[in-house]
Amino acid sequence: MNSFLLALQLLTIIPVKHTFIASDKELGYSCLFYPVIGLVIGSVLAISAIILVSLPTDIQAVIILMLWVLLTGGLHLDGLADCADAWVGGLASKQRSLEIMKDPASGPIAVVILVLVLLLKWSIISQLIKQQALFILVLVPMLGRLAILLLMLSINYIRAGGMAETLVNNLPRSNALTLSVICLLLGIYYLGFLAIGLMVLVLFLIAYQTKKRLGGVTGDVYGAAVELVEVSVLLGAII
Repeated sequence: MNSFLLALQLLTIIPVKHTFIASDKELGYSCLFYPVIGLVIGSVLAISAIILVSLPTDIQAVIILMLWVLLTGGLHLDGLADCADAWVGGLASKQRSLEIMKDPASGPIAVVILVLVLLLKWSIISQLIKQQALFILVLVPMLGRLAILLLMLSINYIRAGGMAETLVNNLPRSNALTLSVICLLLGIYYLGFLAIGLMVLVLFLIAYQTKKRLGGVTGDVYGAAVELVEVSVLLGAII
């Protein structure tokens, strides 16, 4: 239970009143609940769409997108913005890229990328509502958070110290691999090969570029991966 609450506390703004001191093992196991937290978020979105059914489709889509952002506190969008700035302003330098990612300010390219991603999400959500395909809204956040697990399994975390390093170092890799396979199979069954194929392609490109530029991943890269995977799966599922 502690591991689930840790994941809930980290990935959402849902208040967790239960107080405890987490061990390193519990921190590692909390990563296994990331896809579960995604299902929780997705379920809230789908239920909200049902409740808001009397509203015009575009307004429903805006409200659902707002909930999507608010439930996570914009955590992953912040990572995407930092990565966008770093890749444009980092001049292919590892040190400069990392410095930019630490800077809380967002440059023009970050704003543009965020607007484009949110517009794309909004337009696809509108189509899902029209097609009454709300089950896609349930699964997409799950696959987005699965992206973090897959990156943890495949590429080194490069920032020493802090909770993120503890999470990665104590991740039960065999369990994470089994869970990843199950989630991917569910995605293929319900969303199709194209959606999961795009997800895998996006993750491969993220892993390749971050390893080439930074030598590994950071927390911002995890956040960017969540957003980019969610958009790619939404696209693949609706085509």
